[in-house]
Amino acid sequence: MNPPFSASPNIDRRNSFAMSNHVRSAFQRLAPGGRLVLISAYWFYPGRKEWQEAFRGLTDVRVCLSAWVDGCVYAKHGTSMETRLTVVDKVVSPEGVEPVHFNLSQRLAAVKIEGKATQVRSFNPHELERLLAALPVRVVPEPPAVKPHRTSQVTKRQKAKERANKQTPLKEDRSQQSLTLPLWTGVPTLHSEESKPTEHTQRPALVAYDLREAQEEAKPLGETLYEVYQPQRIAIHGALPHPTTLCESAALSSVKPPAVSYQPTLPPSVVEKGLLSEVQLESVIYAGEAHSHLLRGFYLVGESFDDVQVTNRENPDAVQFRRGWFLGDGTGTGKGRQVAGVILDNWNNKRKKALWISKSDKLVEDARRDWIALGGNGKDIISLSRYKLGEAIALTKGIIFTTYATLRGSKPGKKSRLQQIIDWLGRDFEGVVAFDESHAMGNALAEAGVRGMKAASQQGLAGLRLQNALPKARVLYVSATGATKVSNLAYATRLGLWQTGDFPFPSRTDFISSIEAGGVAAMEVVCRDLKALGLYFARNLSFSGVEYEALEVPLSPEQVGIYDAYAQAFQVIHTHMEEALKACQIVASNDKTLNRQAKMAAKAMFESHKQRFFNHLITAIKCPTLTRSIEEDLAQGLAVVIQIVSTNEELMKRRLAEILIEEQGDLNIDITPREYVMEYLVHAFPIYLYESYMTEDGDVLSRQVLDGEGNPVICQEALVQRDKLIERLASLPPLPGALDQLLHHFGHQQVAEVTGRSQRILCEPETRRLFVSKRSASANLDEAQSFMDGEKQILIFSDAGGTGRSYHADLCCKNTRRRAHYLLEAGWRADNAIQGLGRSHRTNQASAPIFRPVITDVRGERRFISTIARRLDALGALTRGQRQTGGQGLFDPRDNLESNYAEAALRQLFALLYRGEVEVCSLAQFEAATGLSLTREEGHLKQNLPGIRQFLNRILALPIVMQNELFEVFEVLLEAQVEGAIAAGTYETGVETLRAEKFSVVSRETVYTHPTGGETLCIEIEKLERNQILTADKALSLSREQQGELLVNERSGRAAVKVSTSSTVNAEGAVVARVALVRPTGRVKVPLPEFEKSSWRTATRVKWQRLWEEEVANAPPFSTSRFFLISGLLLPIWNSLDSNNMRVFRLQTDTGELLLGRMIEPEAMPAIAESLGLRQVKLTPAEIYHQVFEKRQRYQLPGGLSLKASLVMSEYRLEVVGAHISDGLCNQLKAAGCFTEIVSYTRRVFVPANVQQGADVIEKVLELLH
Repeated sequence: MNPPFSASPNIDRRNSFAMSNHVRSAFQRLAPGGRLVLISAYWFYPGRKEWQEAFRGLTDVRVCLSAWVDGCVYAKHGTSMETRLTVVDKVVSPEGVEPVHFNLSQRLAAVKIEGKATQVRSFNPHELERLLAALPVRVVPEPPAVKPHRTSQVTKRQKAKERANKQTPLKEDRSQQSLTLPLWTGVPTLHSEESKPTEHTQRPALVAYDLREAQEEAKPLGETLYEVYQPQRIAIHGALPHPTTLCESAALSSVKPPAVSYQPTLPPSVVEKGLLSEVQLESVIYAGEAHSHLLRGFYLVGESFDDVQVTNRENPDAVQFRRGWFLGDGTGTGKGRQVAGVILDNWNNKRKKALWISKSDKLVEDARRDWIALGGNGKDIISLSRYKLGEAIALTKGIIFTTYATLRGSKPGKKSRLQQIIDWLGRDFEGVVAFDESHAMGNALAEAGVRGMKAASQQGLAGLRLQNALPKARVLYVSATGATKVSNLAYATRLGLWQTGDFPFPSRTDFISSIEAGGVAAMEVVCRDLKALGLYFARNLSFSGVEYEALEVPLSPEQVGIYDAYAQAFQVIHTHMEEALKACQIVASNDKTLNRQAKMAAKAMFESHKQRFFNHLITAIKCPTLTRSIEEDLAQGLAVVIQIVSTNEELMKRRLAEILIEEQGDLNIDITPREYVMEYLVHAFPIYLYESYMTEDGDVLSRQVLDGEGNPVICQEALVQRDKLIERLASLPPLPGALDQLLHHFGHQQVAEVTGRSQRILCEPETRRLFVSKRSASANLDEAQSFMDGEKQILIFSDAGGTGRSYHADLCCKNTRRRAHYLLEAGWRADNAIQGLGRSHRTNQASAPIFRPVITDVRGERRFISTIARRLDALGALTRGQRQTGGQGLFDPRDNLESNYAEAALRQLFALLYRGEVEVCSLAQFEAATGLSLTREEGHLKQNLPGIRQFLNRILALPIVMQNELFEVFEVLLEAQVEGAIAAGTYETGVETLRAEKFSVVSRETVYTHPTGGETLCIEIEKLERNQILTADKALSLSREQQGELLVNERSGRAAVKVSTSSTVNAEGAVVARVALVRPTGRVKVPLPEFEKSSWRTATRVKWQRLWEEEVANAPPFSTSRFFLISGLLLPIWNSLDSNNMRVFRLQTDTGELLLGRMIEPEAMPAIAESLGLRQVKLTPAEIYHQVFEKRQRYQLPGGLSLKASLVMSEYRLEVVGAHISDGLCNQLKAAGCFTEIVSYTRRVFVPANVQQGADVIEKVLELLH
């Protein structure tokens, strides 16, 4: 048969399943043993979705032959379309026969017979005879079956039916058969799923489960980013575990979801046969629980569905919104299957309309596959594109599938797509609206950008309007990368995070500004709280076996020379641009800006092109080292995956458009990053003349000069400058782009390219001739398949191949080599970078990949790493509750330079430059090289200095040595900032794990209970830890190794070892030397000037050792302290917590309970307890000592006195102070253990500075004053 490829009657558009339907119909009409010989489109073969649709549910399919036929074979007949010849037999037992497959053309055919590859001439009779003989023997057709008659009397109608039955084989009832396609060696076979059970055999039933206690069994607390995942609060009867191990971030694993009561309605086979695994069923249950409740509050929705206002219950137009649910699972969890499960549950509860929205219309087949897998009918899912804009959807039930781009579609005079959907569903619709890949609605809110307000995206607004128009809809958000910044959560209105009264955020804007002010730590809280509310899950494929090995690329002297040459060229361009701006009268000779818009446009274009150029240059420089590493990988039997962002396609198209077609077979062309700079000079360098004029207010500005015909007049001086720059740039050495370097080095025969390019320039291996090669629309699929089949061992993909594709060591494919995944270019989008990493690490894989970020020793590259690291931190915080999970271990926390610590360090660097205290360059050199201005006209340092991003941008264009040396100074300042924050206890790096001998829960108090059952708890914890005591022998050994000095404090009688340590930076930015004093129970760093004024003196070994050993003998082996943990939900009490200390800790108690929350020191607890309405916390004497002496915080004593740390003769002491301490009170304090000294003719009262003595004395003082 030769069925229609994509045409169907009464349908005026392409139907991709027309051929599938014809083939299925024909095959089912075959008698057992029959043979179907099929001439089809070339893309119709086993493993393709169209093939699966044709043979879905049929177990008697045996592929005997599949031959790709080149269109040139019959071009003389007027067509050259590629086709495929397929032979399929209908047999009872299809296994055990190897199919023959080959490629047929006029010249040679690549043939595979009995597993051996050979080549034959396509029309050689002898070879063809041999080829046909290799086909599996055809099975003899069986006679058609005849149904037995129940009576001897047969009507004419029954006889006619019998005659028909003799001609047409009876259809078998396969409703209970498992649907697996036969294996085929050419293309990997995808698994088909079970067909829908009939109403008689599979009646839906409630899914039963037991609730688990929130407190889990004791298990050791790990140090990893992830913990193995299993449902924490429910045990589902008969549910099967997920096929592969899943994990969850360590932070989220410490958070328990609330208990639930909702029971979904599903066919028993869904649970019993594992069509939904245990964790997938958990999602269906928690989604159903969330959908069973309405958000608090009543609202008015505007006619356009844009505006939502709070109102009261009495308003007749008031509506309540149904609570939504968010599925944040990553790769390997089957998100589509879970969406289908939620829809099926509602379908069985008589809600037989649903809306499924995703990023691409191609994903409709994935949705259909998941629906069929659970027993649904594939025809239930209908693409919205089948209906014209404005056309009514005439369906009483079904699942409409559409895309975000379609959702925003509209035309004047016709109803929009959004209104079309709303009309079909109805305003009272209570079914499922699934926002798959919901991050596509990320920009649903207008926000301030660098150059003004950025408008909200139309598809984000369309998503919001849809939710507002259907208040009772069961909204399901699905995305592994739900948000890379807080404002991207603006679309998730149904989570109830704002405007509901459950949280202290009256509006979406308040929520976003509050969380953004809290930084990454606040974003982590949002994610963890959503899980604690039962509104969010984020499971991932386990990272067990994944390795991380950074490929470091040191620049060679030649590469340094190339980089420096371009850096100097950019400095020249910058200088000439400033001169051109003055020549064109955009800027006056006195540097006053005459046309702000023109100046900003020129500089913005310059910086944009510069940033893009150096990104390409650094990526290109990495390639020689990368190619050597790839060659080693291939020799070791690995398969290589390379992730990039830039393909230079637009640049290539513009260059090729300038070349005649007949010359494109042998090219002499330069398509390198240098072209970006050339483009800037030709199209964006300021060359047009402006003239000055005076406004009505007396201001002198400038405007563009036009000739008599309205054309801009060119400034000849600026034009000369531009042409000189072009000539200089053309003389610099070209460096091809990374993608072309790799393709030309390894050859396109070895490299599979999965990008958005429609054409490319290839290199002939022998002659090195360059020629243009076009890529078909199916090129990416074919290239990826050749990689998965093992025909090619290297695959390069860009963003076009970074979502929804699989390049892992799939057990169902031939190429099961371990993957080495190189992140050559991360780009700017964190979600795309992570989506890309998920291509080589997926379920059903033979081995986990090796991830290798490729980095150079160019310090300016930190510009690109810093931005992606910052965004990955935010992504991990918002989607996994733990920032480190965003980059999956690829980046170090220190890679994020866009932090408060970096901004402070940068201001110190500018101050040092201003004072001339930076050796590598002067202020004038820095300003000239970077183009940054740090001083005002009168010479003072500016108040509004450039920010860290601008600094990192400009440092890119400095020569290598200069940028590296300048960066070293900056890093010293940054380390000092971080060290200071650590010393102050405010350095916040995400979830930290506490360790001790024992943690015991002393008390537990409920602060807040959410309607979902989630709670906020205040837990008092006692900590027992072993003191790390340094013996005298070890201290002496340390002194010898580090050339230390033995010291004794003349005032306190304590012993110490002085060793060298790192310097610090004071408030003015000056570097201050320090020494470290090692003591029996710890170490302290002291500024050198402060140490020199202290009472520490060099001592003999005998005296030092006696005092040291006395202190060791008196030191207790254990110490006990306490702290408080605010655990559970934090958002409801957000405004009551200290915004200056956002540190979050997790720990394991002596009973095995895992706890996670904000740590509150005892001294800070009284104020928080008052704010939260908790019982008052009384500090112990030891805690008071710690607050005053260690934290330098004053403590209020009864009777108007207070306790403070005072600096006396360069040493801190514990002093009792007050307006007036009488002689009688002074004597009482001395009797309690205090002592007095005359300092500057004033009597002062002190408490002993020793910890144990000081705490004892404080206790007696408190008793005395009370």
